Amino acid sequence: MTSLADLHALMARLGHPVVGAAAPAGSRFADGAPYRFEIPSVEGPDVLEAVVAEADRLGVPVARTSQGSGVMMLTDDEITRMARIGADRGIEVNLFLGPRAAWDTGGQAKLTQAVGAAARGNAMVAACVAEALRACSLGIRSLLVGDLGALEVLRVLKSDGTLPSDLVLKTSVLMPLTNGPTAAIYERLGATTVNVGTDLTVPQLAEIRAATSLPIDLYLEVPDDQGGFVRFYEAVEIIRATAPVYLKMGLRNAPNIYPSGGHLGVVPKELGRERVRRAALVRRLIEQLDPELAKPSQTSDTGVPVI
Repeated sequence: MTSLADLHALMARLGHPVVGAAAPAGSRFADGAPYRFEIPSVEGPDVLEAVVAEADRLGVPVARTSQGSGVMMLTDDEITRMARIGADRGIEVNLFLGPRAAWDTGGQAKLTQAVGAAARGNAMVAACVAEALRACSLGIRSLLVGDLGALEVLRVLKSDGTLPSDLVLKTSVLMPLTNGPTAAIYERLGATTVNVGTDLTVPQLAEIRAATSLPIDLYLEVPDDQGGFVRFYEAVEIIRATAPVYLKMGLRNAPNIYPSGGHLGVVPKELGRERVRRAALVRRLIEQLDPELAKPSQTSDTGVPVI
């Protein structure tokens, strides 16, 4: 029978060691910061304006916002307004590509979130490409991808010049990433920043960091439909093990607002403001627990819209 030590030695030989205790990652963003804040579910320009205003009020350095309803749920004017705000503030504005299986006529995605963001059929992959082309033409330089095949197609379109070479391709939390080998695959297929599983331990996160140099995106507070965890007191350990890392501030006890729109009234804006407030709470805690940890910057060096 193969011993545990033998199994661990085999994984190490394959380039994916099993981490027992997480050591400091040692990597940083280009500006030297080990972590940045990302505010998710910023569903349109009005929400983005509310998030920016709240970040200014609380002194929270927001480097990236992400949107979940998809490019197809925004007008050209709304995308342009978001791009302009991002360009003016040096904030990466990330938009989800759609359509997706969960909103389609199929049945499997209604039963499990595991395939909720998948592209059903080649026509849906083509729709993702159309969304990418439209968003980029309006200045967006960061897209959220929920399908593995779509990711590979977008990589090819970046390499042949159809899409901008500086386009950020961010994998969705709906594309499971829970180990180092999978992270390496995502990087080979064109990902430039990767969402990881919401329930991973710090050693497991360190194993993913060992497998890729890409920025890691991690929910520090997790929406209920993704587990509902609140990991504020793990923030310092997570940063040390996974830097460079985007700390994503989701919300527990909050409604799912996808697809968003005017019918939801002020709810998306209020949720955006509260996510910024959560980031302020986390920043204070990080500074208390590790005063020597380098602070995050206000701006991003990638994915900022081009206007």
